[in-house]
Amino acid sequence: MPDRLDLPPGFRWGAATAAYQIEGAVDEDGRGPSVWDTFAARPGAVRDGHTGATACDHYHRYPEDVALMKDLGLDGYRFSLSWPRVLPTGAGAVNPAGLAFYDRLVDALLEAGITPLPTLFHWDLPQALEDHGGWLNRDTAYRFADYATVMADRLGDRIPTWITLNEPFVHTVFGYALGTHAPGHTLMFEALPAAHHQLLAHGLAASLLHDRGLEVMLSNNLTPVEPASPSAEDAAAARAYDALHNRLFTDPVLLGRYPDLSALGVPDDIFGAIRPGDVDLIHAPGLDGLGVNFYNPTRVAAPSDPDLPFDLVAIPDVPHTAFGWPVVPDALRQLLLGLRDVYGTALPPITITENGCSVEESTDPDQPRIDYLAAHLDAVAQAVAEGVDIRGYYTWSLLDNYEWAEGYHQRFGLVHVDFATQRRTPKASYAWYRDLIAAHKARHAKQGLVTPL
Repeated sequence: MPDRLDLPPGFRWGAATAAYQIEGAVDEDGRGPSVWDTFAARPGAVRDGHTGATACDHYHRYPEDVALMKDLGLDGYRFSLSWPRVLPTGAGAVNPAGLAFYDRLVDALLEAGITPLPTLFHWDLPQALEDHGGWLNRDTAYRFADYATVMADRLGDRIPTWITLNEPFVHTVFGYALGTHAPGHTLMFEALPAAHHQLLAHGLAASLLHDRGLEVMLSNNLTPVEPASPSAEDAAAARAYDALHNRLFTDPVLLGRYPDLSALGVPDDIFGAIRPGDVDLIHAPGLDGLGVNFYNPTRVAAPSDPDLPFDLVAIPDVPHTAFGWPVVPDALRQLLLGLRDVYGTALPPITITENGCSVEESTDPDQPRIDYLAAHLDAVAQAVAEGVDIRGYYTWSLLDNYEWAEGYHQRFGLVHVDFATQRRTPKASYAWYRDLIAAHKARHAKQGLVTPL
């Protein structure tokens, strides 16, 4: 297929997954329980009672999955490391079998010419740490730094760039405020100490990684926020939501300060969580890259409930994914330009670390995914043309997988997984993405600009 995207040479093509969503083997080789094992076992917590006990069985089938990545022509693979697989109680004794698994995976990726991009935390906190308060407990940030040290010392000779956290906004809101994800707390805005402690963990780990000569990124789910109308009330509600969703997890890292959260009724010390020097610890290491996970924009109106600072409202007259998320590709371009305009020279190079959609299985199941990916990649190319420094794109996801509280009902993969047999079948979007990558590389190779791995 023709390469219609004007993306630069060296642009990194990738795909992404997460440990609990694909690995399975939750009771094997010394792995300890995570908050998601506990949450999924709670009646009614996950649709149809699904768990990640087997998931895609990637723990045993990773050679097959790496072969699929190689066939795609990927430059990079973003995956997460399972904290409870390496440190079963979250601290203390290291599990050699857990480290050995990641040794095998990383070596297989490198042999296939694929650069590993690990995420240290993608929501599967060791249950033993949750038993002591989880991210509501400041000590968890220091245990995370210890875990980061273990992983960097083991794999840092082969992996140049590391992501500390994945989507601390989603984990805080769904896991600690609303209770729809593990660990299932319903604290509303009093969940925000969990946000601060995750950011503190990032700062501590980033310093340790930089000390070892490694590059550091942080990936967050970001969304452009628009008011539902031109009214002052809707505009104020949109600013409040933007501060919570986007700026709470970006301003401290890039600017060295928290945004104004007073409209949310949150005190300056975030309910006593912030201590002197914390924000410096979060900000000082700096970021070598910002990971942007994007799925949809958000429309906000003035609150109908006086106890809340905003209402989230539907975006009319746009298509929706199987998950019910609105499809507005140009919103990604708007988001990327907005990051450049807000953060200026403080903004490091950007990588799209997640972007994709869930598609229903039907007679022609995959054309909506192809259309979604094509339109969003075009938005990325437009942002590059307008001066945003974007280094790569990792689609979510390589495989159909365990989609958290939705269990196995939402399919985001380029590769279909039959969860009864574990058979992998590449979809039409897999072939489309493979051809797109090949055409991009061929064009730049013809110009004498070879894409580095």
